[in-house]
Amino acid sequence: MKTTAIYPGTFDPITNGHSDLVQRAARLFDHVIVAIAANTHKSPFFPLDDRISLAKSALSSHKNVEVCGFDTLLVNFVRARDAQVVLRGLRAVSDFEYEFQLANMNRKLAPEIETMFLTPSENFSYISSSLVREIAKLGGNVSDFVHENVGAALKNRIS
Repeated sequence: MKTTAIYPGTFDPITNGHSDLVQRAARLFDHVIVAIAANTHKSPFFPLDDRISLAKSALSSHKNVEVCGFDTLLVNFVRARDAQVVLRGLRAVSDFEYEFQLANMNRKLAPEIETMFLTPSENFSYISSSLVREIAKLGGNVSDFVHENVGAALKNRIS
């Protein structure tokens, strides 16, 4: 059986922490889909097409990784892509309660879909998209936190 995992998120922007999780997931699963949410209830810094393009650029070295957008209920997207697992990242204990709630709701909606939690390497555990955006907006150097193309896109978007 081919195993497919979905790693959903807004990836606004994709960080080295996200890339670390994708790299490790790509070793565990035959196919990993990085599913970028259109997220209409938030005001993303980058439009969906840009977030998809930046993620593709940052993850291009992984042959079994696909990047795409979605704007449906996650479990419906997972079913439509014949995936078996939803991957969720946990940076800190503070993430756990929210992620646990999502996992249980998804289990109620789609009991056939499993949720797997992955933690980033400790050198990425403090990185978040919102912190990276804030550093970039204030003129700081984000090169340690994002792929070079993402850093350039942040700089262009801010100027």
